[in-house]
This record gives sequence, structure tokens and C-alpha cells, in this order.
Amino acid sequence: MVLTQILELQCVKVPLEGKDKESAITELVDLLDAGKLLTDKNDVLQAVLSRESTRSTGIGSGIAIPHGKCKGIKDLVMAIGISRQGIDFQSIDGKPVHIIVLLVSPIDRTGPHIQALARISRLMLDEDFKNKLQNSKSSQELYDLINDKEAE
Repeated sequence: MVLTQILELQCVKVPLEGKDKESAITELVDLLDAGKLLTDKNDVLQAVLSRESTRSTGIGSGIAIPHGKCKGIKDLVMAIGISRQGIDFQSIDGKPVHIIVLLVSPIDRTGPHIQALARISRLMLDEDFKNKLQNSKSSQELYDLINDKEAE
């Protein structure tokens, strides 16, 4: 899976304004909604927050991948944001999160959802790439970094 097939520039935000987990997730859902990628914004937000309440998606190393599946969406979508100050996501390593990747998919499309989660996780293993993302100066720069990495 190539992430730029599901990530649009309008769904990238550098920097995020949210100072806590819920406001950051809401901000990313708002980007998807503004891009007319959702059929029911509230359903999407509730699905992601509900999933987050069962177990944090803060995977460590400054990264969180909040995600959910719901009826409020037709296709797999993605948004990404960078928090300059870091957000407490109750990550497994206890460190603040700076890179937040939101992934939402329809209930009946498990395969692409899992593939996207795996691809995001693999990309974030590259420490140099992760640092470049975190230090992006703009949404365009972050998007271009992902696009270039996917083209390799």
C-alpha cells in the first residue's frame, strides 16, 4: 500500500493546535470533514475516540496512530499532524507524542485498514525519516517527505 493514495495534502496539518489527545484527534477529523471525505463526522469522531478509550494508540517514540472503523465513511482515509509541544497520549513508553497519524475506514474493509497501519508502522521505524517528519516546517513539506519516501 502506498500512503499517498489515501493521504491528501489538505489532510496534513503542521503544526497541530490541539494540546491534548481529544482535541488533536478532533482537529484531524475536522481536516477529513473539510475535505468532504466523511459522510458522518460525528460517527467518525466517536469511532476513533471509542477505540482510543479501550487502549491508547500511542505506540511510543513520539508516534500515535489513532484509528477506527465506522459507517460514517465510504473509503479508507488518513490525516496526519505534527504537535510541536508534544501531547500526552498515554503512550506505551510514557513519552509525549509529536507525530499523529489518523486512519479511518469503513467497517467492512479490514484488509486495507490493516495494510495502512502496517505501512505507517514500517515507515516510522526509519529514525531519520521520522525526525524529518517531526521537524517539518509546513504541511506541504511533510506531505512531500511522505510522497518522496513512498516513491523510493
